[in-house]
Amino acid sequence: MPNFWMISDRNLVLDSLGVATGFGDDRDELTYWTSDASTADELAIAINWKKVNSNSFKSQLIQATDQFPKFVHGDNERQKHVSLFIHGYNNGWQDAARRYGSIATELFNKPNGLGICISFDWPSYGSILGYYPDRDHAKDCSGDLSSVLGEVYDWLLIKQKEAIQDPNLACRAKVSVIAHSMGSYLLQKAASSTWTRKNQPLLSSLINQALMVAADVDNDLFDVGSSDALDGNALSNLSYRITSLYSGRDAVLGASAGLKNFGARRLGRSGLSTSPPVNKSNVWQVDCSSFFPAGISGSEVHSAYFLTAGTLDLMRKLLIGIDRKVLDKLGATRGTVWP
Repeated sequence: MPNFWMISDRNLVLDSLGVATGFGDDRDELTYWTSDASTADELAIAINWKKVNSNSFKSQLIQATDQFPKFVHGDNERQKHVSLFIHGYNNGWQDAARRYGSIATELFNKPNGLGICISFDWPSYGSILGYYPDRDHAKDCSGDLSSVLGEVYDWLLIKQKEAIQDPNLACRAKVSVIAHSMGSYLLQKAASSTWTRKNQPLLSSLINQALMVAADVDNDLFDVGSSDALDGNALSNLSYRITSLYSGRDAVLGASAGLKNFGARRLGRSGLSTSPPVNKSNVWQVDCSSFFPAGISGSEVHSAYFLTAGTLDLMRKLLIGIDRKVLDKLGATRGTVWP
């Protein structure tokens, strides 16, 4: 089984002989990649990725999940994951690859890891100055992510029908998503498209756990009557639980709010406009400010979620599916290093 997986709609950078040497900043058709690299830094080198066709990618993924242990319904917290990581707008390809590699290594690939993490890599410019074109890219790329989610949806329907005939054929993996920064906007738009296109109900949610980390989306996304209410409804309907991890100390989202008058505050900086949103009890939030030491700058907070032991442990527990009240009682939703 490959150590790392990537689905990308970035264009390929080619040398004079037509050999791919890297990934660019423009949107192109979906391509599929695997890697046997051992470190996150190695993933930032294009030659360490092997391009495979979509059928091979799916086949390898199905074979890998078939090896996951089978658990009875009451042991669902022990069930393995197939998780998508969607990077943010201020990540070029190399930074996004390293970020993905560190998350996959820390949460998924270790002996007691959560399963398989796949990078959904979209063409961001990797700079604050590229904010506007990146937002357009994210919206444009949502159709590609929706296509991926749609295929997962169809696969879960197949496994659902098989399980009715033989419980031993039930899907052994839960589907989850970790979306960072503007990656949450991409997820929002993709969910809306997927919900519109798919009308055959699943017995379980398409996305078991959705983590919106430092989300660069409107904080009234899930409110009735908001400008993006239809998107919020779609994402909520497709997900079993959605958790927003936010911090008022996030200076990057403060800057993005200053670049454009959205008419609403940023979810990843201000938290939910209404908590919990009306008729969406599966949406909640955690203020992560107390996990980050005072020495971490406001700009560093935006990505510190993936570098801080307390927030990584919280993400693990959220993905496992531990109840939010239990998480509160365990102290998992509060840090001790700030203020």
